[in-house]
Amino acid sequence: MEKKHIRISRFLSYVLRHRPDAVNLALDANGWVDIDALLAASAAHGRMFGRADLDLVVAQDEKRRYAISEDGRRIRASQGHSVPIDLG
Repeated sequence: MEKKHIRISRFLSYVLRHRPDAVNLALDANGWVDIDALLAASAAHGRMFGRADLDLVVAQDEKRRYAISEDGRRIRASQGHSVPIDLG
């Protein structure tokens, strides 16, 4: 994975596992967040990346840290949350 995607992965881990409020997001009870909202909130906080970058990070992550919903509209971290969620 190239440096850009490593930075995106670290940012996603921080936001989706620990601090969604850092970019003014809230996870639902199962840890999901709307991808479009994530991309917009990230950009508003100086983290510019698109859906193609996000999909690449998710696909190339060997530890399977992230999951995209079946409808392709939401994303969540798959493990290691410090915020209370129910992974089901």
